[in-house]
Amino acid sequence: MSSPLKLSGFARAQWNRPSCNPRILWRPLHTQHWNNNPTGSHGSVNSDEIAHFSKLSSEWWDEQGEFSFLHKMNPVRMQFIRDKLLEVARDENPYAELEGGNVLKGLDVLDVGCGGGLLSESLARMGANTLGIDASEANIAIATLHSAADPKLSSSVSGPSSLSYLHAPAETLLTQRKRYDVVCSMEVLEHVDNPSAFLSTCAELLKPGGHLFLSTISRTPLAYALTILVAEDILRKVTSGTHTYSKFVKPSELVQYFRDYRSPSLANLDSVTHEHSLASRPWISTPKFSTYLPRLEAELRGLVYNPLQGRWHLAPRDSWGALECNYLFWVRKPKE
Repeated sequence: MSSPLKLSGFARAQWNRPSCNPRILWRPLHTQHWNNNPTGSHGSVNSDEIAHFSKLSSEWWDEQGEFSFLHKMNPVRMQFIRDKLLEVARDENPYAELEGGNVLKGLDVLDVGCGGGLLSESLARMGANTLGIDASEANIAIATLHSAADPKLSSSVSGPSSLSYLHAPAETLLTQRKRYDVVCSMEVLEHVDNPSAFLSTCAELLKPGGHLFLSTISRTPLAYALTILVAEDILRKVTSGTHTYSKFVKPSELVQYFRDYRSPSLANLDSVTHEHSLASRPWISTPKFSTYLPRLEAELRGLVYNPLQGRWHLAPRDSWGALECNYLFWVRKPKE
């Protein structure tokens, strides 16, 4: 992990918040020895975070309320997902007639930490067989209720719905046989207790060759200023205490995590033993300290909010400073 961040005066005050845990190294992103028991003491769910978002669950579909920024962000997140899947599909089959509108059709997609279902519904409308999961029962209740009001998303005589929800942490799915073409987890990583365990869980829920999409916040003074000082403390657009600065994750840490990560073999998946041998191929093949990411292995894109337009924008690749606050990350699981 990178060296501890030196904070400016205004950011240093965040460390005095009761909810802030300054022991960043307790939450390692890079470990040499994996604990492959997802139900053990290294689970990622934080009960305080779940209680916080459960209290806010009734506001998920209020576009002017607590989650207004996420409503505005959702189209940009979907754009990134569609464009990346289309780019990879065209590279693998350049002669196929592919369009962005149907690239998700028929894919098995898992939305981890789905909240009220903002992303899950969008994925299902694009034709994906979508399962949204969340550790908050209140969030799942709201998501289920909202999707049931849309005939296109609810079950009918013509067939089952392409969208379903499950109240469960991601770790519990590891004991099941099913794996997914795409796993998404948006605005979740900065709320978990053990990001290493959480990322490992998301990674192992993918099929070989599957796609992992994450959206989170970098641990920089600018991110503190915008997401906590301004959004929470000054403008009160977000409930105070929603974000904890020490839980933010730098893009470089995510990249290095997947340089170091090795996928457990799925050869013995039938027995679900958690004693699999380690595959030798890293998810990202570039050496440490390299800023280059092979476009078919991983990608980082900044999310920039324009307050004058009231819109989020997907920053161009390699834009200077675009990764200093909100950003998107994509990585692909090696094919076996």
